[in-house]
Amino acid sequence: MAKQIQIAIDGPAGAGKSTIAKIVAEKLNFTYIDTGAMYRAVTHKAMQQNIQLDDSDALENMLSATKIELQPSTNGQLVYVDGVNVSDVIRSNEVTANVSQVAAHANIREVLVAMQQQLAAGGAVVMDGRDIATHVLIDAELKVFMSASVEERARRRHLDNERRGIESSIERLQEEIALRDKLDSEREASPLIQAVDAVYLDTTNLTIDEAADAILKLAQDVM
Repeated sequence: MAKQIQIAIDGPAGAGKSTIAKIVAEKLNFTYIDTGAMYRAVTHKAMQQNIQLDDSDALENMLSATKIELQPSTNGQLVYVDGVNVSDVIRSNEVTANVSQVAAHANIREVLVAMQQQLAAGGAVVMDGRDIATHVLIDAELKVFMSASVEERARRRHLDNERRGIESSIERLQEEIALRDKLDSEREASPLIQAVDAVYLDTTNLTIDEAADAILKLAQDVM
């Protein structure tokens, strides 16, 4: 019987982590956990309640009274906040532009990391985010750091926005992605860095299936 391993996938915004992680989880019959969606959910609720995103105490108080649920479906993972499906709205340009600020708060990360570790406790999970291998699943059997050029990531995000009916420009997306890279890598709380024991995977010139196959091969090697 194959081992019920933990697979941790990190990398910058727009590298294709979520799409590829979903495929890997489905192929292995593992549970997929999108940690970025959890931070987006917090950001969305805070914006809805007009909470200042630099007020860590106010955000923590809000989070303590918030129920975040991740539910699998035939259309991918659904995200619920206090019983309301927010799967689409948390992908808006407004949430995307502000999520790094919320994710920079150490107290918010502490609460969500504990939730993420609980979700992954039984193994047989694929989890993606910014600090999975370095802070959340530090003992994961497979760690992958996935990246791609800023230009390619902007192109992918633009296509994804088109599919969702969201207007965007590639030039603006490049600027936003570069800024988010800077914020994520320079924040004090769990910065975006490659774990020393993670495999680096550049997806710039890979199709989604090729990238997923590369991770599946790595997984088979440790299973």
